[in-house]
Amino acid sequence: MADRKRILVADDDPDLLDLIKMNLTLQGYQVFPAANGKDALQIASTESLDMALLDVMMPYIDGYHVASEITSKLGNNAPKILIMTSRDTDKEKGVALLAGAMTVIQKPFTLQALNQLVAEVLAGD
Repeated sequence: MADRKRILVADDDPDLLDLIKMNLTLQGYQVFPAANGKDALQIASTESLDMALLDVMMPYIDGYHVASEITSKLGNNAPKILIMTSRDTDKEKGVALLAGAMTVIQKPFTLQALNQLVAEVLAGD
């Protein structure tokens, strides 16, 4: 399965991180979990990723700064970035787009909604 899409998932909630990892793995994706922004940046700098799914509020470095670092360092080779937030997505969307994200998903979300959004964004390749 060399053509499996590779997704970084970063969230400081270990239960949610495990749930998203298990769900995306069952969908056929290769998942790289990170429990904080620092680990997420490390993974993004060492792995070739198709997507980064980033929580906003994480220890060390927040999701917006991770997104900004990834896009500034990798340029056109940066993965597609989705931001997860429990904040008001209408207010957060502008900040997310400036940081390099393609879209925002509001927490709590259903796994079905997440799967659909991930598939739609990755289909845009």
